[in-house]
Amino acid sequence: MKPPSTTWRESIDPDETARFDAYAARFVALQEQKSARYGVGRTLHRKGLLALRGELEVLGDLPEPARQGLFAEPRKLPVVVRLSNGSADRAPDGRPDIRGFALRVGGLEGPSALGGPCEAQCFLLINHSAFTFPKSEEFMDLALAGANGVGGLLWHLLRRYGFFGALGQMGRLQKVIGKPFSGFATEPFFSATPIACGPYAARVRLSPASPSPVAGARSDWAADIRDRLSTGALVFDLGLQFFVDEATTPIEDASVDWPESEAPYVTVARLTLSPQSFEDEAAKALAAETERAVFDPWVALLAHRPLGNVMRARKVVYFASEKARGAV
Repeated sequence: MKPPSTTWRESIDPDETARFDAYAARFVALQEQKSARYGVGRTLHRKGLLALRGELEVLGDLPEPARQGLFAEPRKLPVVVRLSNGSADRAPDGRPDIRGFALRVGGLEGPSALGGPCEAQCFLLINHSAFTFPKSEEFMDLALAGANGVGGLLWHLLRRYGFFGALGQMGRLQKVIGKPFSGFATEPFFSATPIACGPYAARVRLSPASPSPVAGARSDWAADIRDRLSTGALVFDLGLQFFVDEATTPIEDASVDWPESEAPYVTVARLTLSPQSFEDEAAKALAAETERAVFDPWVALLAHRPLGNVMRARKVVYFASEKARGAV
């Protein structure tokens, strides 16, 4: 085990701005195509499954590297949660997909990662601890190709990697997309990319505090959560995994799964989702508001600004997507 370090650095390519602008234009074009079919919505994670209200309790007696920004002092903060499927389509829940667990923590004050004041902190988490590719270019190309179906994906892989390389990439993707999923109450979710934590850097994990029984999980993930909340609260631990050195916990390579043996998670907060109504007017209003709302890793305190190539690309692409659907 290695101690947290402040020696992390970002490495920014000189042509990033132009490349990210090009990604954004392509993503907005895809978004418009899908919105013509499904109605106005996000490019990816289009299918929102459930909107929830919760409370995040920041714990006391945290180690100094964790005691930064949002986690500087013990307190309780309101949270809005959006559960989603990762696809650009509104596919059935039973179809293999990446799952998203997004948090928007409110009640904050302080400078923003984007400049000006900050009132909220977003954490966008997925059910994978690392990305398939090191940087944004391959991920963006793959996401756009995959949105055009299996045929578009195969053609993209053949052009980029050749026949045998495409076979290898399909195997890798199958392990990611085809990963079994037991439900939002039973599995950990990860930022997969780092954020700042004051002078430190860290990845984020949300995991069930007391593992819920898998029995009863289904391919209607919203109904699964509603059923579980009908019998009591769901509680999750929020943990930070700190940068220790570039070889072990690289900032710019999103495909590296930071090893817990060298960089263990530190639990810094607890998320509680209490039993709540899903049928009254307030619940329906929350669902509609959540679908319109911005869940963006750059909606963040300056102390927790996103880091690395993938996060810098998301800054440009997400903002373009948010403008295109009228969210900003």
